[in-house]
Amino acid sequence: MSSLFTKIINQEIPCHKVAETEDYLAFLDINPLVMGHVLCIPKKEVDYIFDLEDETLAGLMLFSKKVAIAIDKAVDCKRVGVAVIGLEVPHAHVHLVPLQNVGDINFSKEKLSPSQEELASMAKSIQFNS
Repeated sequence: MSSLFTKIINQEIPCHKVAETEDYLAFLDINPLVMGHVLCIPKKEVDYIFDLEDETLAGLMLFSKKVAIAIDKAVDCKRVGVAVIGLEVPHAHVHLVPLQNVGDINFSKEKLSPSQEELASMAKSIQFNS
């Protein structure tokens, strides 16, 4: 059965896309820790990030770096934090979170519930040609 992220890749479920290549996709988290929280995923469905082939893992991190640079330009933050948790969705993914302080990347805190309009506006401000 396809993961939620594979359904997003296949456009069965909509997302607020930030960047896309042939092998990777970046989109906003719909329940972000802070506004500008982006998920970067490989299009190949693999559950655990360290089960990715070396080339795919390296490519995911380089893709994530480009997305983080775009987030940093679009969102007022001190830096962009990186986290790999991997328990929420059985599809390898990287969280990129704009940070003002270390508490901004606390996954046990209550998530935001932005409107679709707020998400669309944020995605547009981060988008770039990858």
